[in-house]
Parts: sequence; C-alpha cells; structure tokens
Amino acid sequence: MTRIAIVGAGANGASIGADLIAAGRDVTLVEQWPAHVAAMREQGLRIEMADRELRVEPQVAHVCEVAELRHPFDVVLIVMKAYDTRWSAELIAPLVAGDGVVAAVQNGMTTDAVAAAVGAHRAIGTVIEVSSTMDEPGVVHRHTAPERSWFAVDADPRADVVAELLSSSGRVERYADIAAAKWMKLVSNCSVLVPTAALGRPMLDALDIPGMRAVMVGAGDEALAVGRALGHPPLPIFGLTAADLENADALVDTMLDVLYDRFVVPGATTTVLQDWRRRRRSEAGDLNGLVAAEGARLGVETPVNSALVDVAYRIERGELAPDPRNAALLLAAR
Repeated sequence: MTRIAIVGAGANGASIGADLIAAGRDVTLVEQWPAHVAAMREQGLRIEMADRELRVEPQVAHVCEVAELRHPFDVVLIVMKAYDTRWSAELIAPLVAGDGVVAAVQNGMTTDAVAAAVGAHRAIGTVIEVSSTMDEPGVVHRHTAPERSWFAVDADPRADVVAELLSSSGRVERYADIAAAKWMKLVSNCSVLVPTAALGRPMLDALDIPGMRAVMVGAGDEALAVGRALGHPPLPIFGLTAADLENADALVDTMLDVLYDRFVVPGATTTVLQDWRRRRRSEAGDLNGLVAAEGARLGVETPVNSALVDVAYRIERGELAPDPRNAALLLAAR
C-alpha cells in the first residue's frame, strides 16, 4: 500500500488527511502544534461540514518525532504555510522513498523550494482551493466539502499518484503549465486574502465596504501583469472558462465572482485573518509581497500590492489592528 505523509495537519491538511484515511489509505499526519497532536491522539480527528461530520483515528507524529520515523513514504503532501515550505521539505526529505514524490499543496510559488530540498525529479506542483478553519485542536470546520473543493495538479505522469490521492478530497484538474496555474491562484489570493483580512471581516462582508472591490481587483490586476512579465499566461482555474480569459480587462472581476459563488460561504474568513487573530505571521510576504518584489525587479508598477504588504506588516508589528478603517489606507494607493 502507498505510504503517505501529510506535513502540516492544520485545517486544510487535516481535511485532506481525513478524506484519505476514510478512503482506506495509509496516512501519517505530521504536525507542529503540540495540543493538536495530543488531541488527535487522544480523541481522534473530527471534520465538521455543513451537512455531515467525518471522524477518523489518524497516525500522528509531531515534527520533533520525525527523526524517529523509520519507514519511507511514497508520497508526501506538504500543506504548510508558504514560508514554512523549505524547512518542512528538508525535514521530511530523508524519509522520501527512492521513487517517491513530494507535492506542494499550498498557496504561493513553493514548488521550487520543494525541488531544492528533494530534487526537481521528486517535486510536484499543485494548486489548492479548500476553505476551512480550526479554532480548537482536533476539530476542523470545513466550509467546502470535497464536492466543493478543487485542486490542480501537474500533468506530468510523475504526478498521477498525487492527482489520484487528491481526488478523494476534491475535484482535480491537470495542467501542463502548473507554474502558470499556481500563479493564477496567487492572483486570486492577492485579491482576497490580505485585502479582506486587513479589514478584520469575513470575505463576504468585506465586499460591503465602499471601494474595497476596486482595491481587490486592483491587486489582482497587478498580479496578472507581473505574471505576464514572468512568462505565466492566464489560465482557467477553479471554474473559469477559456471564454473568460478573452476579456482581459474583466478577468479579475470574473475570477472574484466565480470564487465567491463557488467557494466562499457566509462567515468564512481568510487564512491571513485567522493567523493574525492567533498573533501569527501571515503569508502576506509570499503573496502580495512576492508580486511587489517581482514587479520592482521587472519594472511593473504594483502600488496596491505594495500598500497591502505595508498594512499587513504594520498589523503584524502591532501598529495597526485588522479594522474597516484600514480601507482608507488601501484606497489611497489606487
């Protein structure tokens, strides 16, 4: 049987892991939150969805126990924060089987970091669109059940096993240019995650604040422009169509409509706001920050993304709080 490790058993990693365990797969969850590890060992893992609940009894290892594991893994799914990719890939690298693969199931452009740790021949690029939160150890609130979740996986045959596994947790599409697909998801992330989090509001509620949709579209448009300069063409992801790509000026607007219609539920907050509420660093630097940095390098102006990064870092330094009044700082950048 294929041995699977999921490195990062937070809300999304735990959701994927639970689906695989329920499907009869041999899965080990590797997690860094001690209370979450203890809760899963003592009480199991519970995934709460709108219409059902999934309970499993997972095999769990704390990151400090990885060096004690002895059996190699055929597939590793890294479901960590983008900034945790390199060290987590290095951590698990000695346990990857000779013909094993490691998939970066994350936001951000993380495939190269995985490749640096385990080799390009083992690194698999993916895109994830799953919405979930975890407020207490051992319990996940999954807003998008498997039938509403979506993944993109590299079309390379090396990635077939990853696509098969992820199909237990959502719809899977294959992309020959997985880097472009990942950048397209980054465009979506840049337009939603930090902008709505900066206001301290759920994703749906943020749209009610005057001018914020224009800020969100502006951030996405800048990310698209930087992506084109990098050689990443727009691609139809998570329900967009080829026809949607033809109207370039309205593409981010359309992407927002598709995202909100298919994947966003009332009350759901972004991972960035969840991090800030726990006084943790967010992925702002790996998302909007990457767009701003690459834009500066390539001569593409990114005033909205630069403003978003500035507000995000001020929040993380404690100079600002997530609040609707931050909209004024963002609107000034347009």
